[in-house]
Amino acid sequence: MTATSIEQIVAFIREADQLKRITRKNKPLGQERLENSAEHSWQVALMAISLAGLADPAVDLLRVVKMLLVHDLGEIDTGDIIVYAEGGWDERKQAELKAIERICALLPEPLGAEFIDLWRDFDAGESPEARFAHALDRSIPALLNLARDGQSWVENGISYEQVVARIGPPIRSGCPSLWDWMKPQLDAAQAQGWFGTRKG
Repeated sequence: MTATSIEQIVAFIREADQLKRITRKNKPLGQERLENSAEHSWQVALMAISLAGLADPAVDLLRVVKMLLVHDLGEIDTGDIIVYAEGGWDERKQAELKAIERICALLPEPLGAEFIDLWRDFDAGESPEARFAHALDRSIPALLNLARDGQSWVENGISYEQVVARIGPPIRSGCPSLWDWMKPQLDAAQAQGWFGTRKG
């Protein structure tokens, strides 16, 4: 690896540091501040390693982890939008792709192209790796809400029906055993009143 390549990678890593300033809707356990997108990416990658035994045998775990570490980098330019937002997703994905292309252009080739390919694969959600990654990405906010009496669901007016409709299909598709465990937890949370009143 040349000195120029190292400089390019360092520039990329410095740019990636900006993900730490992008706030999400969940609060870390035991804290009152909102989590940032870099924390989310780390946590979901750690979850992928921890739940690897539940993945389809065809899944390439290293690719999943790489995918999860780059999947939110576009939020450096676009910010984070709650997964339950309605409308505008096509425009948002185009903006994220443009951001990913800008950020990954800092990297030497073929690394930049690899990272863009990982983002595209995750976004398409069709490969075994992308389906497993999506399942975990959709589950993490719900797991945090279950541990915090529905914090972001209540604060953002998110109903039980919205949660099940939005996160159920990708979790069931990519990690069925996780959904089998999670659905009763969501049902119990509904009985406890841990969901908001649907807005709109």
